Amino acid sequence: MATTTTNPKDRTLLAVIGDEDSVTGLLLAGIGDVDKNQKKNFLIVDAKTQTSVIESAFQDFTERKDVAILLINQHVAERIRPTVDRYQAAFPALLEIPSKEHPYDPAKDSVLKRVQKLRGD
Repeated sequence: MATTTTNPKDRTLLAVIGDEDSVTGLLLAGIGDVDKNQKKNFLIVDAKTQTSVIESAFQDFTERKDVAILLINQHVAERIRPTVDRYQAAFPALLEIPSKEHPYDPAKDSVLKRVQKLRGD
């Protein structure tokens, strides 16, 4: 029986789900990618973005075999918190990041909560 594991060396992209300022800054830093099927590795979220669109992008980015790290603004992660909290795969690594308008709150970070639980804190 063959396994379909992905070599971590094939994971070369960062993906980002966030507000316009965060995504634009990361795109200017060079993380942007559009593949041959016109699939992007980023989603800009604003107040009008439907939660289902955020969920869909999160699902897509976490299933892609070329994404090593998924960055998501913490305030956006709050909109899909149950989905974010259920995500436990090692790759892509999930990192919640602050935005200009919303400071980072360690009490909400799903990865940090998981680490504290493992440590028995």
